[in-house]
Amino acid sequence: MADTHDHSGHDPDGHDHGGAGHLHGATDKKRVLIAACLTAGFMVAEALGGLFTGSLALLADAGHMLADAIALGLAWYAFHLAGRPATGQLTYGFGRVKTLVAYTNGIAIFVIALWIVYEAWARLLTPAPVLGGPMLVVAILGLLVNIGSFLVLHGGDRESLNMRGAILHVLGDLLGSAAAIVAAVVILATGWTPIDPILSVLVSLLILSTAWSLMRAAAHVLLEGVPPTLDRDLIARDLETTIQGVREVHHMHVWSLDGTSNMATLHACLDEGVDAYWAVSAIKKRLASEHGISHATVEPEFGQCADEADDHDHEHDAAPHHGHYH
Repeated sequence: MADTHDHSGHDPDGHDHGGAGHLHGATDKKRVLIAACLTAGFMVAEALGGLFTGSLALLADAGHMLADAIALGLAWYAFHLAGRPATGQLTYGFGRVKTLVAYTNGIAIFVIALWIVYEAWARLLTPAPVLGGPMLVVAILGLLVNIGSFLVLHGGDRESLNMRGAILHVLGDLLGSAAAIVAAVVILATGWTPIDPILSVLVSLLILSTAWSLMRAAAHVLLEGVPPTLDRDLIARDLETTIQGVREVHHMHVWSLDGTSNMATLHACLDEGVDAYWAVSAIKKRLASEHGISHATVEPEFGQCADEADDHDHEHDAAPHHGHYH
């Protein structure tokens, strides 16, 4: 009888824990650390500049940078943990920590953006003087730092939810600095200070929409949903029609560990006389080469499904039929 949990069909090039995936992780870890240091280093200067000039836009951007420095630090630590081997209790290792941090980052962005909107409303009700000249200098320096951080992160693996979360944080800082520059120019040219809180709110709304997209993607992974690029039922039918001797595929689950490494478990009902080891190997190779599923557990069956042996609701030894995807 074949080893039903054999992993010999794994394609090393498609597995996230080796080869190119490992190099991506090491490079992304360094990129995130550099961005965290740049962000934390300038955050203090921008906060002091915001207090000195009275600019909400600068304070808002400094608030972003404070949260982002923490978030980038967490993202770096997530990459660090992901490199640790699996344990007896965490059999998949720490790869999903990156997705958890990405989801947390999205929540943090929401909280910061709502705080900025609240502060902006208070500023509109009670306008405060703003020093446009010093504000412009600090905002330009902040923009340069944020551009540097963005370029560092932009070269990383943008399929990684953790890296996407880090890029989103820095992009928010970049937009905040750009808004502060525009506000400073308007204040210097016209003296109209309400532009400061107004632009702060616009930047917050832009960031909120992107944060929502990140949180949805991370939540989908945490809930072990089928990756958006895959169709479970189509994959099952593909295996039934392309692998000789596979009569039916059921009990199929497809999910992603961290947004990049796809996994699957399934039962394969085989025709009598088919070599189970050959069929399992063929299914694994097909999943890896055609569907990007690098880690699969396949249970071969002859006749009745073992999971349904005591259940009168299903008869898998009948003619081939679909709909048994639990």
